Amino acid sequence: MQHPSHRAPSLTAPALPCQSGHAGAKPLPPGQTITSYATSGDRVRVTVRGELDLVSGNRLRNPLGEALATSTGGLDLDLSGLTFCDCAGLTVLLELRRRALSRGKTITIQHTSPTVDRLLRLLGAQDLFTPPRPHRSNPRPLTPATA
Repeated sequence: MQHPSHRAPSLTAPALPCQSGHAGAKPLPPGQTITSYATSGDRVRVTVRGELDLVSGNRLRNPLGEALATSTGGLDLDLSGLTFCDCAGLTVLLELRRRALSRGKTITIQHTSPTVDRLLRLLGAQDLFTPPRPHRSNPRPLTPATA
């Protein structure tokens, strides 16, 4: 039996504008994934809605890689519209992160759904996708050594 995501369309052109929100958006049928992209400075914002599993993850690998290649700083992911994400979907994100780091770029997750948040927390992977912290420009004052 063919998995429903085999026939699911995926909007993956990096030139597509990001949707401003999807709170009122209709839920997608099982197995479907929709992505949208928007450039902001040196980064590309990617919004992913639907389900991220083995099949949809395989379909997203190349478009996400292309979006990464068009950015100079990396990708900011909005995963708040994901209703399902399994370990295969997380593997796609981890591979994308590894590719980004090898090119001096970063992948950050700006927004998550409860499903994705729980998966990242259970696996201890949430820190892998957090924005880099700025370095402290003011060093702490040295205290004199006591004799």
